[in-house]
Amino acid sequence: MSCQPWLAVALALCLARIARAEPVLPVGSAPEPLAAHHFPDRLHTFIWRNWETADVERMAEVLGTSAENVPEIAESMGLPPHAAVTDLQRQRGYISVIRRNWHLLNYDQLLTLLGWDAGRLAYTLKEDDFLWHKLGRLKPNCKPLRYSPPTEAAKERCAEIKAVVESQFRGELTEPMQPRFAFVGELSAPSAATEASPSADPEPIRFLYSYFAVYGDPLLDPTLDPYPDGLLQRLAGLGVNGVWLHTVLRQLAPSADFPEFGQGHETRLANLRRLVNRAGKYGINVYLYMNEPRSMPAAFFEKHEDIAGARQDDNIAMCTSTPMVRRFLTDALAHVFSQVPDLGGVFTITASENLTNCFSRGGQAQCPRCSKRKAAEVIAEVNKAIAEGVRRGNPGARVIVWDWGWHDGWAEDIIRHLPDDVYLMSVSEWSKPIVRGGVASTVGEYSMSAVGPGPRARRHWEWARQRGLKTLAKVQVNCTWELSAVPYLPVMNLVGRHLDNLTRTGIDGAMLSWTLGGYPSPNLQLVHQFSRQPPPTVDDALTRVAESRFGPSAAPDALKAWGEFSKAFSEFPFHITYLYAGPSQLGPANLLQPEPTGYRATMVGFPYDDVDGWRAVYPADVLAGQFEKVADGWKAGLARLRNALDKTATPAQRADAADDLRIAEATHIHFKSVANQVRFIVARNALAAGEPSNSDRSRHLAVMKAAAQEEIGLAARLFTLTRQDARIGYEASNHYYYYPLDLIEKVINCRHVLAGLERGGPEP
Repeated sequence: MSCQPWLAVALALCLARIARAEPVLPVGSAPEPLAAHHFPDRLHTFIWRNWETADVERMAEVLGTSAENVPEIAESMGLPPHAAVTDLQRQRGYISVIRRNWHLLNYDQLLTLLGWDAGRLAYTLKEDDFLWHKLGRLKPNCKPLRYSPPTEAAKERCAEIKAVVESQFRGELTEPMQPRFAFVGELSAPSAATEASPSADPEPIRFLYSYFAVYGDPLLDPTLDPYPDGLLQRLAGLGVNGVWLHTVLRQLAPSADFPEFGQGHETRLANLRRLVNRAGKYGINVYLYMNEPRSMPAAFFEKHEDIAGARQDDNIAMCTSTPMVRRFLTDALAHVFSQVPDLGGVFTITASENLTNCFSRGGQAQCPRCSKRKAAEVIAEVNKAIAEGVRRGNPGARVIVWDWGWHDGWAEDIIRHLPDDVYLMSVSEWSKPIVRGGVASTVGEYSMSAVGPGPRARRHWEWARQRGLKTLAKVQVNCTWELSAVPYLPVMNLVGRHLDNLTRTGIDGAMLSWTLGGYPSPNLQLVHQFSRQPPPTVDDALTRVAESRFGPSAAPDALKAWGEFSKAFSEFPFHITYLYAGPSQLGPANLLQPEPTGYRATMVGFPYDDVDGWRAVYPADVLAGQFEKVADGWKAGLARLRNALDKTATPAQRADAADDLRIAEATHIHFKSVANQVRFIVARNALAAGEPSNSDRSRHLAVMKAAAQEEIGLAARLFTLTRQDARIGYEASNHYYYYPLDLIEKVINCRHVLAGLERGGPEP
């Protein structure tokens, strides 16, 4: 049986990798990749999408051509002169590079583009905040991409694209743009306007994640400082007294039982010590995220068969029902906390997230030990092993046990068996009942549109207090997966009400963000107001922040804007499925597909055109209608915020107001775009479902045309805003969801779709 030449090459490369003992990268179902029919071919798509993220020489190497051919094609499409890719981009933007080439390059060409080996990519896919899941747990079957001279048809299409670029964007493309990741330098530098007033009291705990930390392995490279002094200074000035880091325990400590572990731990611990010491100067403690013990590839258990537990794909849990694995947890943490004695503590996740203990992903029936035990027993035992290690290394460090993912039937028994001196943290808004668009549902976390606390947190906190344990609330005060492509959502009334409610419950502190939401923002100013004693009323706290940021004359309009935004956001069609699957994060950067792609939406990665995957409990028309309500109400708030900007009195106030207005306008664009995309896809699917009448066909086509036309305007405006503000489109664990040229691509995409509709119907 013969195979295609490209397949033979791919097979040979795979076998060579196996021979070199390199990891075999996952492929999943390996479907055919999506094509971008608005470009002449895959070659032109590749050059366009990498023009802002890769060096010309590296692109040429991938394509097997000379460096002169790449800019020639770029110029033919109207792209601006190439700007050199900085080390900052390479270090902090690799996820964007992977995502934008996922449907364009095979693994070997992707590794060439990144300049990585297979081991680094394998680690990144597994440990960098669920990247493999965000990419859909599949690698499209991309044939090798090679340069060939453009055909006459390709040249003709390039001329059409260039005409669009020059007519609509040429003026802006010649103007200066704020470089991507500019905020890293801005937030790293000391701020004369911020007076850091570190508190000697570490409680109540108020901790969060860095706005720009590299998630996967931040302690190995000291140049990737997740918390530079300027950021620590700003956070301390906002009352933050804790920050957290993602870590993998086997990288932080050696192990007598597992000699494979600990490589590079001295470097990581030395960098951690330096960070802890610097943060301590600002009264800030450093906490480590413990989602342990991490599963290992099946090959690891050839030497450790006696500890193998539940399995997921090629990964197997190190079963915590074995004394050896619990000893590893305790000894490793004792080593870390003795070597870095001023560490603030840890927080744990022991159900879901990564595969860790055998109950963590529901696979306990596969384990000969855990299948005979109760979940509460195993999970409490894991937390006890972690707490013992922390205490042995530093008796004063804190252990925060997070109930994230615990089944309701487990929680009371787990809490009953926890060590006596831990904190119990619960997501404040989890299980809160809501009704949006007439549809009843409950919050599953990550909600700013629903004000907590909900019944689940109240119940768990009460059980913890009965045990004499302290309690923490996990909240998001800046942004959530409802929208994470902006640094903060100015829904200050909702945030204020939530803070007021938590103050009344008597909790002992709060985790203020997951990986998203660590920006030193006006929202954190509001949090700081509620740390005062006695705490203010919501109205007083809002007024103080508004006057501080906008000045007394502009504050009334700012307060009205926040009220409008909060009222509008209360209509957000919340469901945990939508948060992960929906197109909110990409907004107008998500392309319109004139034909169904067949791809399912992925977790905060690719929404595709999977409207049924987006909508969760909401009918599609209700989903679109709710986003239209949010966008319309948000528009009213924008008018109020513009009035506030006009009334500011000082340059600093004007700068802050302009920042807030730009972020709020980008937010409006994202919400309005979601409504357009839902309307477009529903109409497209209706056309494809059968033989509609002429009137129905005309109606569906009109909806599609209107959506595409509006998307052109939204994408063009967001292009302007994101060039002005490098924060727009960025989130720490996903890097840039989109770059400015992606928004011009959306315009080209929509014009291509409209041309097809004008010819009588959708076509690829």
